[in-house]
Amino acid sequence: MSQTQASSSQTSSTPPDQNSIDQALALLRAGELVGIPTETVYGLAADASQPEAVAKIFAAKGRPADHPVIVHIAGSEQLAAWAQNIPDEAYLLAEHFWPGPLTLILEKQPHVSNAVTGGQNTVGLRAPAHPITQQLLQAFGGGLAAPSANQFGHVSPTTAAHVRSEFSPEVLQLVLDGGACEVGVESTIVSLVGDTPKLLRPGGVSREAIESVLGHALEHHTNSHSAQQRVSGLLDSHYAPRTTLITGSLAALRAEADTRSGQKLALLNYQTMIEPPSDWPAVHSHTMPQSADNYAQALYATLRQYDLGGFDALLLELPPLDMQWLAVHDRLGRAAHQKLQD
Repeated sequence: MSQTQASSSQTSSTPPDQNSIDQALALLRAGELVGIPTETVYGLAADASQPEAVAKIFAAKGRPADHPVIVHIAGSEQLAAWAQNIPDEAYLLAEHFWPGPLTLILEKQPHVSNAVTGGQNTVGLRAPAHPITQQLLQAFGGGLAAPSANQFGHVSPTTAAHVRSEFSPEVLQLVLDGGACEVGVESTIVSLVGDTPKLLRPGGVSREAIESVLGHALEHHTNSHSAQQRVSGLLDSHYAPRTTLITGSLAALRAEADTRSGQKLALLNYQTMIEPPSDWPAVHSHTMPQSADNYAQALYATLRQYDLGGFDALLLELPPLDMQWLAVHDRLGRAAHQKLQD
């Protein structure tokens, strides 16, 4: 087994100048698409008030028409422009976590189009923290529908280069390069519709932090059926590389590797193995970061890197099951093609 060190997903980047921001504003107002950086992942943005522009997102991504998109706004002062019957908890959470990786599901204003909501009576709203997109939103004045800038179901993009690899220049004329995303997984989604706040998708803001602010526990729903609500990222299969991804314990992966003799395999291990066991078959090994935050930040970039390596399968050792790993396990559970049991 060959052993390599985990590499940083940070890339050098020159922030867009005012001309690039002005170009982005002109394209958005003309109903075109723009790739934008956020602290979570890169988004494929369109003017949320133009249904025809939002339809271009769905066409470019191959996204099902009933799958809602999140509307990105500058801050809580724009909540009432998109939502109605807004509970106090929305402003409380926005005060603590916006701008940041938290999406709030609220009852939509009548003017919000079905193209954004997937035909539901709710809308997802978020104020992203990335300074470039904040500058863009402040100048734009409205809301930007912006799901992840990738083909539907594929690994989310965390660099501008990832975005450019997903779409042709004819589909996407401009990508604002904001460097590598700091969080690396999508936003936490909390529904404030109904009597009880619900955690629909774990993400960049921890469940414990939200519960601390609210002063009570959140219901946790792991799929659209149990939540009785369609939101981004709750499909059973999502965030997946095109190469077969197999998750499990190191022992289970060892047994799986034995059945794949002669195949080109990559092991994304969590435990550091200075001297790999001599009975392991020949695989390429990459040690993932040990902290939950660093692991999340590196996850998608690492999956994309090894997806392009010509491997027959990627074997990923699952990290700990502690609460701080909730978002990572959610993404891995949806990305995996096969989940091994010990």
